[in-house]
Amino acid sequence: MSTPYTATPLKSPQVAPDNTAFWEAAREGRLLVRHCKSCGKPHWYPRTLCPFCMGDTEWKQASGRGTIYSFSVTRRAGPTPFCIAYVTLEEGVTMMTHIVDCDLDTVRIGQQVKLTFTPTEDGPPVPTFAPAEAG
Repeated sequence: MSTPYTATPLKSPQVAPDNTAFWEAAREGRLLVRHCKSCGKPHWYPRTLCPFCMGDTEWKQASGRGTIYSFSVTRRAGPTPFCIAYVTLEEGVTMMTHIVDCDLDTVRIGQQVKLTFTPTEDGPPVPTFAPAEAG
């Protein structure tokens, strides 16, 4: 049986001085990823020091497109089923997120997805992903 799913408000994220720019961009519908100023590598989870060379980092806007690397559909944890996934962005980093706005029975590894934002209880929206249009 197929399960249609649209995300419901999630718990609000903690906004701190080192991630304020990220959440301000999220309010504007943009996803930011940290890149190293020295080696140029992007990384996720955002850190102020590069995990590869310990250089300083800066925020850069991501394309908002990616591919599902792995996923899990949870149907019994509450009243609403949901899909948690690792999505590899075009920029090369892989992030944990929710897959939304789709029939959960159609989610597949290798599926192309696009950025969307899901409201939170009383804070900035969080980045989530929905299947990209075919073609």
